[in-house]
Amino acid sequence: MIKIADLMQSSGVTFGTSGARGTVEAMSNPVCYAYTCAFLQAMQGEGVIRAGSEVILAGDLRPSTPRILAAVARAVEDGGYRLSFAGMIPAPALAFHAMQQGAASIMVTGSHIPDDRNGIKFNRPDGEILKQDEARIREQIITLPEPFPQLAASELPVIDATAGETYIERYTRFLPDNCLKALKVGVYEHSGVGRDLLRLILQQLGAEVTPLARSDTFIPVDTEAVREEDIQLAQQWAGQQGFDAIVSTDGDADRPLISDQHGHWLRGDIVGILCARFMGVNVVVTPVSSNTAVEASGWFGQVHRTRIGSPYVIERMNQSLSKAEGIVGGYEANGGFLLASDVMRDGQVMKALPTRDAVLPMLAILVSAAQQGCTISALIDALPRRYTASDRLKDFPTELSQSRISALSASAADIEQTFGELCGKVSHTDTTDGLRISFENDEIIHLRPSGNAPELRCYNEAASRERAQALNKACLAILGAWR
Repeated sequence: MIKIADLMQSSGVTFGTSGARGTVEAMSNPVCYAYTCAFLQAMQGEGVIRAGSEVILAGDLRPSTPRILAAVARAVEDGGYRLSFAGMIPAPALAFHAMQQGAASIMVTGSHIPDDRNGIKFNRPDGEILKQDEARIREQIITLPEPFPQLAASELPVIDATAGETYIERYTRFLPDNCLKALKVGVYEHSGVGRDLLRLILQQLGAEVTPLARSDTFIPVDTEAVREEDIQLAQQWAGQQGFDAIVSTDGDADRPLISDQHGHWLRGDIVGILCARFMGVNVVVTPVSSNTAVEASGWFGQVHRTRIGSPYVIERMNQSLSKAEGIVGGYEANGGFLLASDVMRDGQVMKALPTRDAVLPMLAILVSAAQQGCTISALIDALPRRYTASDRLKDFPTELSQSRISALSASAADIEQTFGELCGKVSHTDTTDGLRISFENDEIIHLRPSGNAPELRCYNEAASRERAQALNKACLAILGAWR
């Protein structure tokens, strides 16, 4: 018998902002089995799921995923639940299908992080687990089978393709026929699990689609810290092939990458603003790190700020839903959009999907450009002139990040000594999540330890793209000396 809280301590596999994460070595079969048992046990104990109910499983394309899927599947079956395997599909596709079925679901994915790590996302029948659910899972006591069985990915059930089909229909039924007919779109496929579904959705909506750079080797695409090679590739493709846009996702397709006609990747928090407007959202919920253009635009009745991480966004969206404040949606700085309300348009309904989704925001921008007869860069130009940049220092111990940020938070004088030559005087600080510093010159420096990996993230905001990028590089140079 083992308590999950003790297993977290001994294995190093812990909850981050998007489920349980750890190194591939740490995520052994017994650890993954135990986590799955704890999730199911906790949900049944709260009456969220019933004994013998259906649990739907899917995964991404990283090499360790099939092994972990086998361990998760065995735990589901040993617990007496009915296992359904949706195959290798996007995390939001799995979540949406499971919600329509009233079933719990489990996604094996490390999202955007390198393939020496992986993770498990747990979903209740009504959506993502929240922080209180994580606390219940930590308290579970699990008994592992002895001896622990040999597991093989080949023993997974036959794939049920319904989840992928349902996901495609979510968009093609809601949006007008041939609404993308005028657009030429490149799909940067790399190793994203949603690459085939994304291509099909765009084609069914009328776009001319060109697949780009498909890879059998996992590539860790991070939409908040785009690799230099991906920046150059997009500009090269746009220049050579004349795309109206290039689209892509991270590994499990819950975070979008969208470029304009020049191959310049859009920032995720700008994508979120445009998507919220397209969907007619009244109440926007977004983390404290997102671009302040959302307030400056004046497009939304209410804007609520939260800690970084979808569980916090969902929790605040649920509060707005309970008050019937209108159509509620949210997004993160990584571009993932969460729709908390059903939306009706032209007799069609888009059902809510209160988990990060990459496809909705990219379609919102593409359809907006097509309907307005303008370029994507013109959509961006209509926003207030606020620009963000972000990057991170890898292999930066979380404890060191926390101690350094805590010390800096205590003194405006220390902040100005550290960053004063860059930005001048401090206006105010916000410790909702990490340390967000606003300066009198209207520039922002936001420091935060990553919730998924030993990384120190830095977000910046300024009045021009060039200044935001230069400020980000200068801040990272200063932070590098903290090690």
